[in-house]
Amino acid sequence: MDWPIGTAILFAMLFAGIPIGYALTLVGFVGVASIIGMDPALAMIGQVYVDSGRSYTLSVVPLFLLMGNMIVQSKIADEIYDAANAWLRHRKGGLAMATVVACGGFGSVCGSSLATAATMGKIALPAMRRHGYSDRLATGSIAAGGTLGIIIPPSVILVIYGILTQQDIGKLFLAGIIPGLLGVIGYMLAVRLSLIISREEITPLSKLSLTERLVATRGVAPALALFAFVLGGIYLGVFTATEAAGMGAGASILLTAFRGRLTPRATLATLFDTGKTTAVMFFVLFGALYFLNYVNLSGLSTDIRGWVLGLDMPPIGVILMIMLMLLVLGSLLESLSMVMLVTPILFPIVTALGFDPIWFGVFLVVATELSYITPPMGMNVFVLRVVAKDVPIGQIFRGVVPFVIMDVIRLMLLIGFPILVLLIPNAM
Repeated sequence: MDWPIGTAILFAMLFAGIPIGYALTLVGFVGVASIIGMDPALAMIGQVYVDSGRSYTLSVVPLFLLMGNMIVQSKIADEIYDAANAWLRHRKGGLAMATVVACGGFGSVCGSSLATAATMGKIALPAMRRHGYSDRLATGSIAAGGTLGIIIPPSVILVIYGILTQQDIGKLFLAGIIPGLLGVIGYMLAVRLSLIISREEITPLSKLSLTERLVATRGVAPALALFAFVLGGIYLGVFTATEAAGMGAGASILLTAFRGRLTPRATLATLFDTGKTTAVMFFVLFGALYFLNYVNLSGLSTDIRGWVLGLDMPPIGVILMIMLMLLVLGSLLESLSMVMLVTPILFPIVTALGFDPIWFGVFLVVATELSYITPPMGMNVFVLRVVAKDVPIGQIFRGVVPFVIMDVIRLMLLIGFPILVLLIPNAM
C-alpha cells in the first residue's frame, strides 16, 4: 500500500472517530504487510509491543502521571491560586492574571492541561464571577491557562516526543521552562488585551500588605520545593529523567500524606486513574511506533523530505509552513494524536534542515497547545463547559481569542530566537 493511500485512510479513520491507537496500528499493519508480507508484519507488531512494553524509559510516563494525580489529590491548587491572587488582585484584571499564574504553577507539578483547566475552573471561576468578571474573560483565562500544563515540565507530551525521537527527556524538560514562562507572561498580557477589546470595567481589589502576601505564599512552598527538586536534580545531573519521575512520585505521595489527604479510597481512585491513563497512552504510543515502521518502509519521510528540500525555500520558510500546518491540524486533532501523527513525518525534515531536535520538540508542543483551545476540538473549552454548564460554548471560544493571538506571537519568538529554548539545556 503506497503511503498516500495509507495516509488518506488514516485521516479518514481519525475523522470518523476511531481512536488513534487503533487507527495507527491498523493502517501500519496493513501497510507493512502489503510491503514485506503478512508473517513479517505479524512478527514486527509483536516485537514492537513486547519490546516497548518492557522499556525502562517508558516507566517515566506512569510515574509522572502518578505525581500529577497525587498533587491533584493533595488539593494544593487552592493554595497556589490564593498565593497568585494575593500578589495580583490589586491590578486591573488581577483575578484573571492570578488564574493564569496559578494554572502555570499547578501545571508545573501536575503536567496535565485537562486536569489544570478542570481544577482551576472550580476554584477561580466562582471568585471571578463574584467580583464582576464576564464569563467570556473568566472562562477564556482558565481554558487558556490550562494549556500551560502541556509545556511547563514535567510534560507528558514532551516525554512522548522524546521517546519517539530518542531525545534526552531531561533536556526537553529544561528546554520547556523559558517558553512556559513566556506563555504565562503572554497570557497575562492577553487578559489586558481582552479588557481593552471588550471595554470591560472591573474594579481592582484592595492591595494586601507585604506580610499578608508572604503569608499567602507560604502555602505553595511544598509545590515549589517539589518542582525545584525534580528539575534541579535533572539539571545538576543528580538523577536522570526516569529517576526524577520516581523521586517526584515518591515526594508527591509524602506531600499528600503530610497534608492528611492520603486516604485509602482517594488513593485507590488515584492509582486506578493513573493506570487507566497509562494504558491508553501506551496503546497509542505503541501504535505510533509501529506506524513509524510503515512510514520508513513506504518511503513517506524520504519523499516528503525530498519534496520540501526541492522547493528551494529557506529553512525559516519551511518552519513557517510547518507552523501553519500544525495550526490547522490543531483545530481538528487533540494534542496527543497530533504529536503521534506528525512527529515521524516532520522530524526527519527539520533535522535535515539543520534545526536542533530539542528546539523542534518544544516548538511542536507549543504549537500543539493551541489544539486545546481552538475550535472545533478545543478539549480545555469542553472541560470548562462541563464546569460552567450555563456558559455557551461559543462564548468560551470567543474568550480564548486574545490568548490564541499571544500563542502565535510566542511561536514567532521561538522561531526567531531559538536561544529561548536552548539556553538552559545547553548549560547542563
